[in-house]
This record gives sequence, structure tokens and C-alpha cells, in this order.
Amino acid sequence: MPSHDRTATIPRPEPTAAELAAFTSYRDLPGLVRQLPSLGGCAQPIRLEGHLTEINTATGEILRHLDSAKMPAGHLLVRCGNRRTTRCRSCAELYRQDTFHLMAAGLRGGKSIPEQVAAHPRVFATLTAPSYGPVHGRRSSSSARCGCGRTHAKDDPALGTPLNTERYDYRGAVLWNAHASALWARFMLHLRRTIAAVAGIPQRLLPKVARVSYAKVAEYQRRGLIHFHAVIRLDGPRGGHTPPPAWATPVMLADAVHAAAARSHVGGPEIDGRTYSFGFGKELDVKVIQSAAFQDGTTITEGKVAGYVAKYATKGAESTAGTLDHRLKLIAELGQETIPDHAARMIRTAWALGARLDLEHLKLRTWAHMLGFRGHFSTKTRTYSTTLGALREARTAWHRRHTPTPEATTLVLARWAFDGTGLTPDLERLARLIGSTHPQAVTARA
Repeated sequence: MPSHDRTATIPRPEPTAAELAAFTSYRDLPGLVRQLPSLGGCAQPIRLEGHLTEINTATGEILRHLDSAKMPAGHLLVRCGNRRTTRCRSCAELYRQDTFHLMAAGLRGGKSIPEQVAAHPRVFATLTAPSYGPVHGRRSSSSARCGCGRTHAKDDPALGTPLNTERYDYRGAVLWNAHASALWARFMLHLRRTIAAVAGIPQRLLPKVARVSYAKVAEYQRRGLIHFHAVIRLDGPRGGHTPPPAWATPVMLADAVHAAAARSHVGGPEIDGRTYSFGFGKELDVKVIQSAAFQDGTTITEGKVAGYVAKYATKGAESTAGTLDHRLKLIAELGQETIPDHAARMIRTAWALGARLDLEHLKLRTWAHMLGFRGHFSTKTRTYSTTLGALREARTAWHRRHTPTPEATTLVLARWAFDGTGLTPDLERLARLIGSTHPQAVTARA
């Protein structure tokens, strides 16, 4: 299994004389040195071919002409924007920072969200999957042994794998992942019902009194099953812009989360005489979020929650469960991959279940590399906070304010076509040598 570096720091090796000499064949080496840092360290930039022309509509004068074939790299290069750390650490770091600001705005205000949300009831909930068979794990006590009789180190590759692969319920595990998004939707339905019951009103009238806002991310456990981390906030009828009613307290919200999680179940298919049903596991963790940004090490604070959720927003199944970060066209391709046996078994199970007509709606073959899960990794309600799109627009506006722009009388004619992704080996090495992790490209924001 290839190791995955989870840090956000992109290595910058020292250039050698041989490496520097390899680039003397490029006609416009200074131009390359100017073009590559604009990618901000992107590992898989998108190559575009085409042209752009700016014309003064009053005089007909051509103000600027840009042709991709005449650019130093032979293409217009733009960032890939991939959120996965294993694909592009630079773009994933940018996505992580955006997610942090999105989460933080819903906790303490800012980005068009009023600061009064910091006084609203808020909890941080972790909802896990049930057990589908005993797996190797670490106990809370450092001296406690696993069911296999050993005490595992934190980086032991055996962690999360079944004690007995032949008796492990791989079908149930894959199907749980496939139904996880529906189970979350059922949980939110029960949460609103529970809060309405506390208020003594019908559920249909709850939006007129209070509104449940949340932001969540999905994370893979080492055993390959999804669990959810969620910030859940109770607001007034207009979301964060109105205070919640007097009966809405953090303790009440935490109790409602516990009750809703226990009641949430979704029905599954019947396979070989067994009818599947899915609910959350017993390991439910609900903590009240304190307003202070920094307190003692045991307090769940706004800053900790925002950072914790943002970190997991850039992780896929490949980071934790060791599976693939790309789709399979044929199951035979799996034999060419180096992945743990447990992940391979889950992929093969998903592929086999995907052939059943009664499970066609789950698209298990399309999402076999994700172990059956096809939901979004980061979701939120509209009232919780700003959006990732709004943050990107703000960053674009910041760059426009600091970049010369065409006048209002300028006509821009452009045609761009996708030509591929990635750089040639020489350009990849050059990007590393010149330190393409340009600070402004990664951290600039409005």
C-alpha cells in the first residue's frame, strides 16, 4: 500500500547542476519561471489550448492577443481544483482553507453571517456506522489488547481490518455506505420532529419558530465505513439572522440529537433471504460547542471544530481505508493496483452487488472505488453559512482588484479547449525547483 503524506507542505528540493542544465533547451526559460508559479503549486494543472484577443471597440485597435501555442509551456495552465490531498496537496489545501472559513463563519459569524450566531445553541456530533464484524483496533487504555491478543501501534496497517475476513459481513458494510446519505436525511427528519415535540408544536410549524442549520463532512474510518462529523445549530425562523426561542438550549439540542440518531433507520434490499436495515452505530458522540476560541485542552471550541472538520473535507477513502482515488472501468483493473486486501474485498463486493438489477439505483459499480458511498463529502444547509462558491468569487474579486483589467469599451474574444491534465516530467521538476508553492496563490483571499 503506498503511503499518503497528509501534510499540506509541498517539498522544495535543492536544484542540482545536472537538473538545471536539463532546462537549457527551453527557448523561453524566464517565461516558464514566470508562468509556473502562477499555479500555486498545483500538481495536476489543466492544459488549455486556444486564444484570447482584446479589442478596443471605439478604435478597432487590438490591445492584447494571447495564443496558447506561443506561451512558454505551450498551453494555458490553470489549477485543477481537486479537493483530494492524494491528488493535489496544493489545491486540497486551498479547499481545506475555504472549508475552514465556511465552518468558522457559521460558528462565530462573518462572511455575511451575523456574529450573534455565536450565542445560538450549537453541538458537534459524530455519527458512526454499526459493526459488521470484529476488527483490529486500539483500546482506550494503552495497555489494553486487541481481540487478536496484541497491542497495536497507531500506524499498524492491520488496524480496521477484520479479525476473520471469512465471517466479516462485507455485503452489509458496502450497503451501509450506499445508504449512508439516506440515513443522514432520515436523521435530520427525526431531529426536526424531536425539536418540534419539545416545543409542543406540529413539525410543519417548526420553521415558523426555529430552524435547524448544519454543516457536515463524511469521513472514512479505517474499516472502510463512513461516519459523519456535523456542526448542528439551532436558529430562529430566519436562520442565523434571528435568535432562537427561549426554550432552545444547547443541552436540549444535544438530547434531541441523541434521540434522533437512535430512531433513524432506513430499509435495505433483501438478498439471499436476508432483509437489510441500516441505522447508526452505538458510538455516538455529541459535544456542546463553547464560544471561546481557545480554552483548556478538553473543551470543544469554535476554532477546534472548524479546523477538525476542514481537515477531513480533503480526505477520501484512499487516505484512511487505503482504497483507490479513481474509478474502475473493469474489475480486472483491480489486480494492477496495490491496495490492502480489506479494501479490495469491499471493492469486489460492491462490484458484484452492482450487477443486481434490484440494486441498480445504488450505482455500486460506479462507486466501487469509494466502497459504495456516492454522497457528497461536504454538505450544509443554506442558512448555516456562506458557500464555497461565494468564497471563490471573493478570492477572484480580490485578484481582479490587484490585477489590471480591460476598460469597459474593450471587447474580449476567447476560445479555449481542454487538452489534458498534468505537466511533462521536465516541467514538473522545474516547478519544484523554482518553488511553485507561491504564497499569494494559495492563501490570498478577500
